[in-house]
Amino acid sequence: MRPASFRASLLSCSAALALGVLGLTGCRPQAQEGPDPTVVATVNGESLSRTDFEQELARELATTEGPEPTPEEVEPFKRALVDTLVKRMLLLQAAKQNNIAVTPEEVDRGVLRLSGDYPAGNFNEVLAQGQLSMAELRAREASRLTIEKLFTNHVYSRVAVTEEELRAYYAAHEADFQEPEEVHAAQMVVKGLDEARKLQAQLKAGKKFSDLARRYSLSADAKVGGDLGFFPRGQMPPAFDEVVFKLGVGQVSDVVSTEYGYHLFKVLERKAPRKRELAEVRAKVEGRLLEAKRAAAQEAFEKDLRDKAQVVVNEATLQTIRGRPAPQAAAK
Repeated sequence: MRPASFRASLLSCSAALALGVLGLTGCRPQAQEGPDPTVVATVNGESLSRTDFEQELARELATTEGPEPTPEEVEPFKRALVDTLVKRMLLLQAAKQNNIAVTPEEVDRGVLRLSGDYPAGNFNEVLAQGQLSMAELRAREASRLTIEKLFTNHVYSRVAVTEEELRAYYAAHEADFQEPEEVHAAQMVVKGLDEARKLQAQLKAGKKFSDLARRYSLSADAKVGGDLGFFPRGQMPPAFDEVVFKLGVGQVSDVVSTEYGYHLFKVLERKAPRKRELAEVRAKVEGRLLEAKRAAAQEAFEKDLRDKAQVVVNEATLQTIRGRPAPQAAAK
């Protein structure tokens, strides 16, 4: 007969197993269950599946040129994608908490705007190349619009620019609001030097520059009398600047040879360099300040969400991903 102590130990083990208790003395310990291999990360309890992650990663890598990247080259793409998808999940969770959603009509308009960027019939080809279905595109657009609405309603709405900030920025960025010297000039251009000399003689005889330009000039501006409008230095070919910025208002140049032909220029007006007043650039300054303050507010908002979140990245699963979708993801 077996000793009573052995029977007691066996009963103890049976009871422990029945209750799901592991690791007691005298029982064979069961292997510790690891992280779920089908999950790349969890964000406040919400899972980022391996399938979704691999599909996104494959699309990202498909946009890169050259040979198929090595596992080492894929690594930074994986890390960046984890950060991007975690951030998106946090923002969508915040939107849900604030009862922010978009309507099907808003998504329709968003998809229509996207398709409008492509020639007729090419949009579906673009989706196919990106391995993206229309349903997936709509889901992405819904997420993007939801996050955009979250920022608009709960981040950007709290940002404003004061008069003091406007004036301080204007004073600190004087160079940005300096207008350079500009000339308003006209030209006529012909193929041969002799023809240019004849036109020059007609001008001296009193013919109007614009009339001659309309009749004889070969340049596209001939239809408007050769009028080039106002321009600062550096906008036109160097040969133009070399001549017109030395002429006085109403003066006509000598014949100028360039790769385009033989030119005659006339300066119609000049604008001296000046500093634009705050009233002229107020909207521009306010736009710059708002953009900077909104970016800072958005960054702070996202950081606060991340700091308060429970984010767990399944490193074991992440390490097994090499850039190609798993078979089950490819089959979908």
